[in-house]
Amino acid sequence: MVLIPVCCPHCRQGDVVKRGQTANDKQRYLCKNNECSAQTFILDYEDRGRIPEVKKQIIDMALNGSGIRDTARVLGISSSTVISELKKKEPLLESVNHAVLECLNPDDVIVSIQRVEGAEVDEMWSFVGSKNQQRWLWHALDHATGKILAYVFDDRKDAAFLKLKALLKPFGIARFYTDDWGAYQRHLPTHRHTIGKQQTQTIERKHLTLRTRIKRLARKTICFSKLAKMHDIVIGLFINRYEFGILV
Repeated sequence: MVLIPVCCPHCRQGDVVKRGQTANDKQRYLCKNNECSAQTFILDYEDRGRIPEVKKQIIDMALNGSGIRDTARVLGISSSTVISELKKKEPLLESVNHAVLECLNPDDVIVSIQRVEGAEVDEMWSFVGSKNQQRWLWHALDHATGKILAYVFDDRKDAAFLKLKALLKPFGIARFYTDDWGAYQRHLPTHRHTIGKQQTQTIERKHLTLRTRIKRLARKTICFSKLAKMHDIVIGLFINRYEFGILV
């Protein structure tokens, strides 16, 4: 058996002893030099969180039913690494489906003309931290294609719908299909507004897809968001990738 001498990578002294193992089953050592800046160290340390393949897997797992701790456990990284990587995606997220706008009118996306015949609008309930801290996803989708046009996160108040309505203005929507929530009746013209569950089946089915694919939205689970930012980022990533066609 060949004994390989172990030296502290910080102070270069060989007075070290074993000090347990890491979560990845790597040997941890303790430097007994009192003047050393780092008391413990690991030989051949590798930061898996910087590997491009691991970064991609973090996003893929978040959008396919895995929570923060699930992802960290499977990939052999820390929960803080998962959270940090997800937060980096926030500036890249879009709230409006620009691909649909460009297809409707590639030369001029500003002209206000009726280009989407009908749009279903609805809000989906979730929470952050506890169930009394509600967080609502307001979104609209094309009644013909089923693609989400725009979305916002806010409370269940009229101001939230007005934000969404402002984002929908460039689409020139001819008719809105909603349920009987009062905000829609107060802020949509009667001649362009249809109330009833019969015309909102597509968006209700979209809610089921979101609750199935995103773990923090599943009703019967102990997984939930502690921060509104993380809640919005994960759902926004899903919508951007699978609805807007943006790979972030």
